Amino acid sequence: MSIINSISLWLIPAIIGFILLYGTFKRIPTYETFVEGGKEGIKISFSIIPFLVGMLVSISIFRASGAMEFFINLIRPALEFVGFPAEVAPLALIRPISGTAALGMTTDLIATYGPDSFIGILASTMQGSTDTTLYILTVYFGAVGIKKMGDALKVGLLADLVGVVASIIVVTLLFG
Repeated sequence: MSIINSISLWLIPAIIGFILLYGTFKRIPTYETFVEGGKEGIKISFSIIPFLVGMLVSISIFRASGAMEFFINLIRPALEFVGFPAEVAPLALIRPISGTAALGMTTDLIATYGPDSFIGILASTMQGSTDTTLYILTVYFGAVGIKKMGDALKVGLLADLVGVVASIIVVTLLFG
């Protein structure tokens, strides 16, 4: 185990060192290239801000208006029929939109039901098994000007659905 820890500790610095040595060997101005990359990163960060603000405002409106609660109460009988706790459903809906909002919901669920409860374990597993698909598409695709994102949206949401279903199955089998 100690060897793996040592390797993992030195792997990233070794890769960075290799890149710098290789760049120097190829006569590439490595420092100047690094600085240019940093400048581009800052430009991208500023271009992302409007998309990020729009997404966060939309999420806040959806939650504050009561629309999410209404929707969850509407589908509660179907959720209970398949054995899916309705308390976790908002997490499944928000996770593709915002990682921060989903993390807040997961934290609330764990604080309310406990980390070792079925709901706490399911929320944690779901948090780790899904991604922020709409956030990624809106912010990152929008920042670089990609307009046609239909296929990425379909695949991303399908992956999120698979993550939610797999979370339910695995947690039910192991902890249910």
